This record gives sequence, C-alpha cells and structure tokens, in this order.
Amino acid sequence: MRGVGGRSAHPELWAYLESLHEGRVLSGAVAAIERFGVFVALDDGPRHPVFPGAGFVTIPELSWSRIEAASDVVRVGQRVSGRFLWFDTWNLEARLSLRAMRPDPFRGFADRVAVGRELPGRVTRVVPFGVFVRVADGVEGLVPVRELPRTSVADRPDAVRVGDEITVVVTGIDRAGRRLTLSRRR
Repeated sequence: MRGVGGRSAHPELWAYLESLHEGRVLSGAVAAIERFGVFVALDDGPRHPVFPGAGFVTIPELSWSRIEAASDVVRVGQRVSGRFLWFDTWNLEARLSLRAMRPDPFRGFADRVAVGRELPGRVTRVVPFGVFVRVADGVEGLVPVRELPRTSVADRPDAVRVGDEITVVVTGIDRAGRRLTLSRRR
C-alpha cells in the first residue's frame, strides 16, 4: 500500500515540500479540523490532491498547554503561521508546529522554580495514578498517588476534584521531558 503518491504522481507538490527547510515559517488558513489534527491550506504551496491542505498540525503541536480538541485552539478559516518540522513523504504533507512560534512556558517555569518550592495550583485531571495540577500558565505537574495524603485516595476517593485549588511542593523537574512532579505531603 502506498500513501497519497510519490514524486511522479504529484511532482509539483513533491518539489515544493522537498524544498522546505526545518524551522521555516509557513502561513495559511485552517482548512479542516479533525480529531487527530488540523489541515492548513498553505499560502505559497500547491493544492493537495486529496487533503484539504498541504500543511498538517498534530494536536500536540497546536499548543504548549494540554488541550482536549483542536477546536480549543483554532477554527476553520483562521489564519495561522507555523514552523516547518518535516516532510511527510507518505501523505505529501508539510508537518507544522504552531506551538513552536511561542516560547515554551515550561522552560521559563523551570528557570525560576526550584525543587522544594511550595506552589498554589488548580486540579485539572484526576486519574487512577494521581492528580494533575496546573501551577502556571501552560505548566501542569503530576502528584502521584503515593504523594497524596492517604485520606485523599484510600478513605475518600472524591477528596480531590477537578477545579480544586490546592497547595503542592515541587519534587522533580525534568527539563528534557517537560515533566513536573509534585507532592501534597509535607
């Protein structure tokens, strides 16, 4: 099984995509929003033979923040600019990143906050293995179950709910993985 087609099937599109260099900023209009990402009709590129646009942005590349759906960030017809990541030769797409156009909030957070620091936060998700807490714009950390007071999990499973304001302590900052580990124990 082949993808959309190779060099010979769509020579103009292939040549355009092959000419792009990582980091180049491409602009266009959001042509379609799908559950797996966003198609972008690029301003300076040829039309795609199958998809609504030759540019494509996956959900994680839309925003530094965790989002539920692409429509939380963009809408059809909206003008966007993104950094070119790579040429998807299977689908003949320019893979783009909208989040790369803005500074990573996790880096700034990690530069100014140290392990051991106490922070206020808001619970964003409760999962079987712990609680996610937003401690700054675009920055969430995990309080693993073992770091929650026993009464939060064992005695009262509903003790921590989405939206609750809680105080946490930073126990780990993984810059490379963009992971923040938190605790509610003192």
